[in-house]
Amino acid sequence: MRKVNVVILVLLAVAFLIIIQRNLLSLSDFLHKEITHTGAILPFEAELPPDLRVDFERQGDEIPVVMTAAEERLGAVVAAMHSIYQNTKANVVFTIVTMNDTADHLKMWLSVPSLKSIKYKMVPFKPELLVGKVAKHPETMDATKPLTFARYYLPLYLPEVEKAIYLDDDIIVQGDIKELYETSLKSGHAAAFSDDCESASAKGVVRGAGTQNNYIGFLDFKKEAIKQLGMRANTCSFNPGVLVANLTEWKNMNITGQLEHWMELNTREDLYSKTLAESITTPPLLIVFYKRHSALDPMWHVRHLGTTGAGNRYSPQFVKAAKLLHWNGHYKPWGRTSAFTDVWDRWFIPDPAEKFHPVRKHAADK
Repeated sequence: MRKVNVVILVLLAVAFLIIIQRNLLSLSDFLHKEITHTGAILPFEAELPPDLRVDFERQGDEIPVVMTAAEERLGAVVAAMHSIYQNTKANVVFTIVTMNDTADHLKMWLSVPSLKSIKYKMVPFKPELLVGKVAKHPETMDATKPLTFARYYLPLYLPEVEKAIYLDDDIIVQGDIKELYETSLKSGHAAAFSDDCESASAKGVVRGAGTQNNYIGFLDFKKEAIKQLGMRANTCSFNPGVLVANLTEWKNMNITGQLEHWMELNTREDLYSKTLAESITTPPLLIVFYKRHSALDPMWHVRHLGTTGAGNRYSPQFVKAAKLLHWNGHYKPWGRTSAFTDVWDRWFIPDPAEKFHPVRKHAADK
């Protein structure tokens, strides 16, 4: 009889423990849902709005990303950095090339709560690097601002790094930057770009820019120095606003020295095309990397969003699927007449110094 009682007591104890366990699991699930709903704990999810995302421990090797920061465009670099950081779990470290008079403003901006976890370092650009290398024509003064040439000097800013990403400031990243960083470069190639003729961005000719998707749109093939290179004028060009660089190869091939050579020669012989519509930093890169660069996934450089008709060029669905958007051209996403400004606005963080303000139609019409 005693054995029967013991067995009954054991069974009752087991049943009691099972009930308690189920109640605890239900309570845990309830608390998880409640906490997630209130925003106290949120897992990483690319579709979440930027203001609902939380920081988490960044692990793995550093991914170096180089950008420039000009005072009048600080809102651009902040939005770009924000989009990169929030769409990856990778250990991204930014190197921001800027002028000394801009550094304090940017540091203040990057100290706001939604940006303060971003890892970055600032390095000054030395304009004296360009002495004798840039022709100061009045019509190209804006294009010859010193920071546009920072991409020529990547090993100078990252002397111990083997591989890095360079990005223009007028971009938004919607994919995981680690995927771009892992782009495979062929042996002997110092950089990877997305070719215009093969990219999803190169549907048609950019209005007002001549044939800007091939070499003749950037270089004067009547000049002897260009003729001697034996390049084909109809070769697909590339936009250097997004590049992945093998800095070991860059140094071994003296890419910086080669670029400076063509800059200096241009000041004497005027080698660039008269239809040149975009940055004058592009022609030397086209020469030096002629048939000596690897390819990026075209979805990692969807461009021409800053040109006339960009709103008709791409569908909203395509823009949403793109991993990197580039507003190259005259119409920037912080301006009044650009296409897809709502995408850029999603990542913009207001300036705590209240110096930078996006221009919007509704604001101007009030």
